[in-house]
Amino acid sequence: MVAHRPAPLTGITVLEVGVFMAAPFATMQLADLGARVIKVENPEDGDPTRQTGPFVDGESSPFLRMNRNKRSVALDLKAEGGREAFLRLAEHSDVLVENLRPGAMRRLGLDLAPVHERNPRLVYASVSGWGQDGPLAGLPGLDIMAQARAGLMSVTGTSDSGPAKMGVPVCDLVSGLYTALAVTSALHERGPDGDGQYIDVSLMESAVSLAVWEAGRYFATGEVGGRLGSAHQSAAPYQALRTADGHITVGAITANTWRGLCAVLNLDLADDPRYTTAYGRNEHRDGLIPVIGAATAQWPTKALVDALNDAGVPCAPISDYGGVFTDAHLAARDYFWDAPHPEVGPVRQLGSPMRFGSTPVSREEAGPSLGAHTRSVLSEIGLSGTEIEELLVSREARGTAAEGSRS
Repeated sequence: MVAHRPAPLTGITVLEVGVFMAAPFATMQLADLGARVIKVENPEDGDPTRQTGPFVDGESSPFLRMNRNKRSVALDLKAEGGREAFLRLAEHSDVLVENLRPGAMRRLGLDLAPVHERNPRLVYASVSGWGQDGPLAGLPGLDIMAQARAGLMSVTGTSDSGPAKMGVPVCDLVSGLYTALAVTSALHERGPDGDGQYIDVSLMESAVSLAVWEAGRYFATGEVGGRLGSAHQSAAPYQALRTADGHITVGAITANTWRGLCAVLNLDLADDPRYTTAYGRNEHRDGLIPVIGAATAQWPTKALVDALNDAGVPCAPISDYGGVFTDAHLAARDYFWDAPHPEVGPVRQLGSPMRFGSTPVSREEAGPSLGAHTRSVLSEIGLSGTEIEELLVSREARGTAAEGSRS
């Protein structure tokens, strides 16, 4: 039996000033890895994701999942007391991750210089749509804009459908992953005695970094890739195909898997000179794919997947998320788990894909209620009970005034 040690980032404290997805997703990774993540939120309504449904007992279901293993501290960063409390938190932290629009943290007096003056060891990471400088830096940069400008939408969809957004916010998510990777690298580089550094991650550059096949084609030939639906840019058959009762994906791109596919589908094409090489199958895909598709359409999905698997041909059924979230393989690997929440009860979570043999990821609590840890966290960094109550009273007074102005 393997003896478990603490999660890899145990002992690291992370401050998050995050909204929506990119920074919260980055710090969720760090929290899963054992870091203590303190999410600093606007006292009036917090991270805007809190207003995103569906809701469970008044709590946002997406928020409960994206902000697991974190503590929530409600501070008004536009007020002097809130800023000072934040800087005190920064003094006791190893990492700060924010994804406000470039310039927002500077206007609050919480950009790199004043924070590093208090704590030069802090790793300070900013995530934004276009980066912290350059002609686009000051513009709003949401996921769909990054997908558009980075080229992803130009190769997603079919020639008939026109440009399509990917089904998940891939730019937000991959920029969050890059941020988590950069933060852990900077912590390693800092070591026990060194200083921190600044990290600038953009949604656009994160998205462009994924264009490996497209760059290989363009920089070699000058060709610009287009929309191919589910098909691969340079290999065939490697795409979705219809069955009698649904769809599957097939990747028969080697000599052996190509022969296996032909055998299962009873196609007399294995030795056809047009199709004997991967290059040839791709060059002649317009004639080849309809023939394969006509054969797969005669099979029920499960029977075809079983037959192809037996023949060693890579394949998988196309599942909807109802199927994914009840998948027997994921259940057998204990991927999903229930995180406790004091008001909502158990909250089903997506697991972490990072599996460590000796230092498993943390599985603690669902996303916290707004400000749930304000008193405890601020007392831990040395604020007196009087100072904390003054902050809370000031916050409540502003909230009451705001309510009155809206009524």
